[in-house]
Amino acid sequence: MIGIILNDNSYEQDIRELLMAFFPGETFVHEVRDEVDLGLHGTLSEDRRSFTIQVVSRGPRKAHLWDMTPGEHWEADHFDEPIRVDYEDRFETKNKIKRRLYVVLKSLTGRNLPWGTLTGIRPTKIALTRLEEGMTEDAIFRHMKETYFTSDEKIALSIEIAKRERQLLSAVDYRDGYSLYVGIPFCPTTCLYCSFTSYPIGKWQGRTGLYLDALFQEMDYVAEEKRGCTLDTVYIGGGTPTSLSPEDLDVLMAKLRSTFDFSSVKEFTVEAGRPDSITREKLEVLKKYGVTRISINPQTMKQETLKLIGRHHTVQDVKDCFHLARELGFDNINMDLIIGLPEEGLEDVRATMEAVKELGPESVTVHSLAIKRAARLNTMKEVYKDLKITNTQEMIDLTAQYAREMGLEPYYLYRQKNMAGNLENVGYAAPGRACIYNILIMEEKQTIAACGAGTTTKRLFAEENRLERAENVKDVEQYIGRIDEMIARKKKLLQD
Repeated sequence: MIGIILNDNSYEQDIRELLMAFFPGETFVHEVRDEVDLGLHGTLSEDRRSFTIQVVSRGPRKAHLWDMTPGEHWEADHFDEPIRVDYEDRFETKNKIKRRLYVVLKSLTGRNLPWGTLTGIRPTKIALTRLEEGMTEDAIFRHMKETYFTSDEKIALSIEIAKRERQLLSAVDYRDGYSLYVGIPFCPTTCLYCSFTSYPIGKWQGRTGLYLDALFQEMDYVAEEKRGCTLDTVYIGGGTPTSLSPEDLDVLMAKLRSTFDFSSVKEFTVEAGRPDSITREKLEVLKKYGVTRISINPQTMKQETLKLIGRHHTVQDVKDCFHLARELGFDNINMDLIIGLPEEGLEDVRATMEAVKELGPESVTVHSLAIKRAARLNTMKEVYKDLKITNTQEMIDLTAQYAREMGLEPYYLYRQKNMAGNLENVGYAAPGRACIYNILIMEEKQTIAACGAGTTTKRLFAEENRLERAENVKDVEQYIGRIDEMIARKKKLLQD
């Protein structure tokens, strides 16, 4: 258990997230106290299972914290230089607290985090923003090192990806354009690690039309509201969209093409996803309606792991689906992999990458396992407590090596809470085959209208560099019953 003692809750989330990065999966408690004579320090129990941190300011609105001089930024191991923090500058105050806390935790645990104090999901946004401001690569490197203690390797990766993102987004209409996301919240089954909004398709047999009817009402509103705007990308995700029947899939695709103007669409992606949901008939429907990019996601090419995590397909099924898609003319196929799956080690990752390399997809997205709160790996800890979960930098480096050998370049990156190894997810793609939508959603560069249960619409106010959101309810029954409310939420967000 991790305990946090504060006399001001302003920075509780920042402190908690950094603590959880050092101690992933641990529970925590925090409380507010009135003491005024304490600085920032921590204690760790002998069994390393219990931790308490105290962050207390001295006097009203004046933080008396310990920080490092510039020359000691990532090597400091003492805390005897008190400085005062200006609460009016929240950004710098937050970073000073996190830097000091990082050094405390590093001293207590003997660990370094590859991303340093960065706990947000969009580290490349820092590099991209500063490139757009005209900052040099050397200056960005120093900024990320001194502000966040990020490792040299992760900074270099961030800058490489930011440069590629900037080039790829140069043709996108930020101000008047938008992207469309359509959510299909059904799956054949729920995987062991999954916390996405999805429902077993078997329980909706014969009733999926109810969902599509509500979805189409929402799509009609968005199309009318965005009439005259440039539609840049369309992405159908889930869940698993191909868990729908071929007939339902045809109805969905026909509705999309008749409702929205596709004349300016640069890419049309469908997550075909799980091989146990893919058939020739479904792929033929996608091809018929001009889908330009699909995903066929093995997650791993180790049969024992597929069975363990609840995937009802075989390694051979993955290969068969891939070859079928090629036969039908799909020339931009992505494959998702997860590193850190239970009981997998370095040689398992190597075997998976060898199999993927032999298939030769146009893009590979490498995910570090993130155990979310709602996943069975977390909600049923006692059942799965003996499973070994390992993710190392060596494993991630191996996937990067294979990707580059396949001619794939890193083009987007994001992070999640409670990731095994505190690492990252990276998308690799062949030149000209990167997914623009993935970059737009991560870098928050464009309005994305999202339709369906559990989706979130994000409106970009470019002049003010800010986003506002409208969320749909996750439960499918509620989404259907409250569709007018979902549309009203969108109307409030999207109308000027």
